[in-house]
Amino acid sequence: MGIILKRSILGFIVMAFTLLACDSPAYISGRLEGAEGKDIKLYLIQPENLREVGASYFGKVLDSAVVGPDGNFEFTNPPQTQGPVLLELALGQSGKYPNYLKTDDVVRSNYMPFLWQAGAFLEITADGDAFQNSFSIENPSENNKALLYLRDVGQKAYKTYLEGKQWQLEEGSQLLDKEHAILQYQTELIKFADSSQLLMPALVAFRWVSPEDDYERVPEFLVRQCEKWKEKQPGHPWVKQLCERSEPANLPVLVGDGFPNLTLPTITKDTFDLKDVLGDKLTLIDLWASWCAPCRLENREVLVPLWDTYHDKGLQIIAYGLESNASAWKTAMVRDGADRWLQASDLEGDDAPFLKKIRVQTIPANFILDDQGVVVAKNIHGKALMTWVENYLGKE
Repeated sequence: MGIILKRSILGFIVMAFTLLACDSPAYISGRLEGAEGKDIKLYLIQPENLREVGASYFGKVLDSAVVGPDGNFEFTNPPQTQGPVLLELALGQSGKYPNYLKTDDVVRSNYMPFLWQAGAFLEITADGDAFQNSFSIENPSENNKALLYLRDVGQKAYKTYLEGKQWQLEEGSQLLDKEHAILQYQTELIKFADSSQLLMPALVAFRWVSPEDDYERVPEFLVRQCEKWKEKQPGHPWVKQLCERSEPANLPVLVGDGFPNLTLPTITKDTFDLKDVLGDKLTLIDLWASWCAPCRLENREVLVPLWDTYHDKGLQIIAYGLESNASAWKTAMVRDGADRWLQASDLEGDDAPFLKKIRVQTIPANFILDDQGVVVAKNIHGKALMTWVENYLGKE
């Protein structure tokens, strides 16, 4: 009898704890519209470092919730954290990993970042067909208001500059048009990050600028963010990670920097030092290749007219080619009329020493230097470059 009684008591205790666990209060709940008749699950993800924010297949999956037939859901296993934590709520898709985040189409993105504080309760609503776009939090905190506003900024910019755009990239002729559109989209997120006084919304904007973690075209943005947050929150681990990314050795030459005085080889095997051939007023360092279609177009339609118009007024052009074949290089420059200005190459192709020294990996690219060799602008192309040079030299 005693043994049976003890077993009964033990069973009662186990059942009681089980019931208590099942009755744990929700710390996040809400409703997902458009979920009727669908097998949908929501996942709660915690990025464990800055690079994992807004990055697909990264982040720790903390909890999950089944979306019921009525669209309702609840999370009942709260994160074990003392302070505010950045989380991401992701809509599970059939055949995808729990931490799959759709980052290539902002309008149809399946996740949303938000801040959660221990002991807080969040009520969330969203539409399953436009999850991030429709995501809302009842009575959001200041940080979550900022994140929702950032979402609106990103959605609007994406729809304005990128959604539905079709570029003809087969010949590369519209590659620069696409890059310009991406930069316009990024600029809106950059403006938000630069103006935000809240760390986490600013860092989410930082990651949304480039989910691929490629900031080669906007390195000055990294530097500004590092300088801002290392003063405001120097001890935060993500600020330290941001500033590690912002080290000069990790970035291309910045606007405001003196361009390094390097010795470059010409097609005739001669060499020249950059400082000895700077223009009297302006120098354009152009990075190109004979196999790069947008580079060739830029030669013919932009650089030749600029040279013909402004060389005698103080403009110098120095081109560096990512070439491995001297004959192809020479043929391209002659056909384009690019043999008018200084041309250099180590003929080592993608392993070009010059690009390594200035820490550039992507072409077309350019740096615009003043008469002292200081970078005053960079990566301006097409008509915008022609206008920029005209305005700059027109002030002289």
